[in-house]
Amino acid sequence: MPKHTIENLYAGPLDDDCAKGVRNCDPKAPLMMYVSKMVPTSEKGRFYAFGRVFSGTVATGQAVRIMGPEYVPGKKLDLFCKKIQRTVLMMGRYVEQLQDCPCGNICGLVGVDAYILKTGTISTHKDAHQFVTMKYSVSPVVRVAVDVKNASDLPKLMEGLKRLAKSDPLVVCQTSRTGEHVIAGAGELHLEICLKDLREDFMKGAPVKVGKPVVSFCESVSAESEKQMVSKSPNKHNRIYMTAEPLGDEFSAAVDDGSIAISGEVKVRARFICDTFNWDITDARKIWTFGCPPDAKCNVLVDVTKGVQYLNEIKDSMVGAFIQATAAGVICEEPLRGVRCNLEDLTLHADSIHRGAGQIMPPCKRAIYACQLISEPCLYEPMYLCDITVPQNAIAGVYSTLSTRRGIVEGKEDRPGTPLSKVKAFLPVLESFGFTSLLRQNTSGQAFPQMIFSHWQPLNGDPLDDGSQCNQVVEAVRQRKGLKDELPIWQDYYDKV
Repeated sequence: MPKHTIENLYAGPLDDDCAKGVRNCDPKAPLMMYVSKMVPTSEKGRFYAFGRVFSGTVATGQAVRIMGPEYVPGKKLDLFCKKIQRTVLMMGRYVEQLQDCPCGNICGLVGVDAYILKTGTISTHKDAHQFVTMKYSVSPVVRVAVDVKNASDLPKLMEGLKRLAKSDPLVVCQTSRTGEHVIAGAGELHLEICLKDLREDFMKGAPVKVGKPVVSFCESVSAESEKQMVSKSPNKHNRIYMTAEPLGDEFSAAVDDGSIAISGEVKVRARFICDTFNWDITDARKIWTFGCPPDAKCNVLVDVTKGVQYLNEIKDSMVGAFIQATAAGVICEEPLRGVRCNLEDLTLHADSIHRGAGQIMPPCKRAIYACQLISEPCLYEPMYLCDITVPQNAIAGVYSTLSTRRGIVEGKEDRPGTPLSKVKAFLPVLESFGFTSLLRQNTSGQAFPQMIFSHWQPLNGDPLDDGSQCNQVVEAVRQRKGLKDELPIWQDYYDKV
């Protein structure tokens, strides 16, 4: 491994014993191993922890520290001290048992699958930091609801979903607020494979009902609030004044790719935001929180108040309310994206008993929703980058298929010396179901598409305007989630002073 890659891999200081061991690939240094995936075994419900040993030697019976993605050095969250039961070498279909495995090799571990969900770091050093979690170029934007045909099979489904989430590093299994069990994958084909694994390997033939594929959307705003939104606490003793404005696609992309370190040093982050996005340095230093991870991180709550008393006492309640509001927006309970909420002013009761979390969180959420509705709300849909390889004589079929599915052709590239062309296009994920079969039908099977998640793009139209394309999508999502038919208006959340 090239020595300079350590700074991209290791989250701790680059001059400690662990970093030196990884840099020199030293078998006598403290053990540092990154588990990248969990591989199902022939035993029901058990997994091999599959990963690479970067330094030291991993051995059977060795006592190790298992650090998950949530581990923070010095704390005990997501940290387990256990012994490795067995070390195995995985070669194709065969598994060979080993006494130990030195650094530079890839091996599997038995007995740590109960403590690692998808990925983790294993070390013997008490001050070791974890490896940086792997990033994927795709995100799980296509979801499908699954249910059992026989109620008696429900425990099997729950166990099957747990095992599926462990075995595939990308898939996300969750229970929605409506009680549905939802599997999220990168695309139609990925979901098909996950459902096949669920039925055949994890459910042992128990019948499963699969709903229609569901696409994730994001809610946002496209203009600054015309006026401050006011919301009163239930006891009428506290008032919150807020405005909202869009952050911009560049800011959201910087949060997504980690350029803006959410958990980093405040002053360093503020200087970066100030220089890159032309923010006021005071505002950049007063970012209270980012949105709800992982879907709604690209939102910020900024304190722009002047001389407000008791502000620090209600900060935690405001942050909690903001995280809840960004996880489910007001239009169709989808995550917010690219929204900056400014806390303009506060009127608080002098007695702390009258400004507890129960009096601060509800008006804060109402104020955020009112700001969202008055700031020209919009809906973002996920887009695939679609690479289509096709002979030049069948290219007309590609263009006609893309135009019927709201595709946007980005460019066409001919391959010299061959009759093939490569068409690059953006295709909405909403329109991607059945796209491959339609494309093959229109080009007599000569086109080969490859799709990967690219970016979020605003949907045409106003979500609050009856009959618009965006409004139809919103109504379909609200109907699916069992929300009221009539859309909210900002007057529902605004309290007259």
